[in-house]
Amino acid sequence: MGLIVKALSAVGLQLKSSSAVNWTDGRGQGGSVGAAGEMVSERSSLGLSAVWACANLISGTMSSLPFELVRRGEHGLAKVESQHPLHSVIYENPNYDQTALDFWDFMNLSLELWGNAYADIGRKGGKITGLHPVHPEAMNVRRLATGQIEYRWAEHGKTHVKLDRDVFHIRGAGGNALGGMSTLRFGVNTFSSALAAESAASGMFRNGLRPSGVISFKEWLKPTEREIVDKVVENYQGSMNAGRPFLAEGGMEWKEISISPEDAQMLETRQFSVEEICRFFQVPPALIGHAGSSTAWPTSVDQQVLMFVKFYLRRRVKRIEQAVRKQLLTPAERAAGLAGRINMDALLRGDSASRASFYQTMSQLGALTINEIRALEGKPPIPGGDVPRMQMQNIPITETGEEE
Repeated sequence: MGLIVKALSAVGLQLKSSSAVNWTDGRGQGGSVGAAGEMVSERSSLGLSAVWACANLISGTMSSLPFELVRRGEHGLAKVESQHPLHSVIYENPNYDQTALDFWDFMNLSLELWGNAYADIGRKGGKITGLHPVHPEAMNVRRLATGQIEYRWAEHGKTHVKLDRDVFHIRGAGGNALGGMSTLRFGVNTFSSALAAESAASGMFRNGLRPSGVISFKEWLKPTEREIVDKVVENYQGSMNAGRPFLAEGGMEWKEISISPEDAQMLETRQFSVEEICRFFQVPPALIGHAGSSTAWPTSVDQQVLMFVKFYLRRRVKRIEQAVRKQLLTPAERAAGLAGRINMDALLRGDSASRASFYQTMSQLGALTINEIRALEGKPPIPGGDVPRMQMQNIPITETGEEE
């Protein structure tokens, strides 16, 4: 994740002067100012632990799943087409610089923050040989009079202008053909408020969590006296000086003007910000280490994980799968049953109990053979393991073959 953010930031610095997608005003200039007065950009928003955790959870989970090219055959059977050139691109080697996990992490993070993910398509002999990611802030998209979509971006001092055939574009939630809706744009006020709360909390720690006040004097201070007062203020700032006795002399008088430390902790405000951010990213708070409200979510963490996979991850998976099928496969290949598949069964790899229960149920139903299960576990086949088996309980007693 850190490498992806560094890449995003590095490219963003090079492309700072590029114009943004037509409806997302302000992104190309480094972000937008929210109602709380804080600048919201990818750097500032990822500085919020809740945004970092939500974006990291989604992009990390999605990018870690195997992305395969499969052929849908008779009875809906899906066979992995490992010899097809596109399979190597999406499954293992998208470009010279990145692994598949790096590439899809970049693309998924772009989707979560900007609502769009772009990649320059490389071809050789008519076959797709690579996908090179493009920073969303660099991209300018428009519809031409011909009906085609034009993509324009600058990179390493060079301007690129290509049509939709040569740019892989995954659109996020909502939006239209020119682009999806940006979380940074529509969540700007929530993120700005959270940043303001973080800034205020940091300020309290910086000032020692002590009530601020006014040091008053009966007479105007001379320059030398003002220097002395400035040094006094410096000596009593910072958390290391909390509780240090204040010495008033020379007519100085301290007047407290702020609220008490107990009222200034902002704990409830910061907790509410975390829950608001989780709503924007559709992540149960428990999955990012936040307890949240016990009545707002299922009490079982397992149920929260199931809800996250069923209702939130599945839509993201289908969006990417359909984009690959529509944009990276020819009409003839689609007609032949080729499609991209993100294998969500891999989510069971970290849960041995659920995986064992799944295998047991599928084998008892005759849906999976012993050798098919062994293949999923990376084990060699065994003799007789290719025959489907079924449980025979609850059969009539007359069919047991036993005499009464």
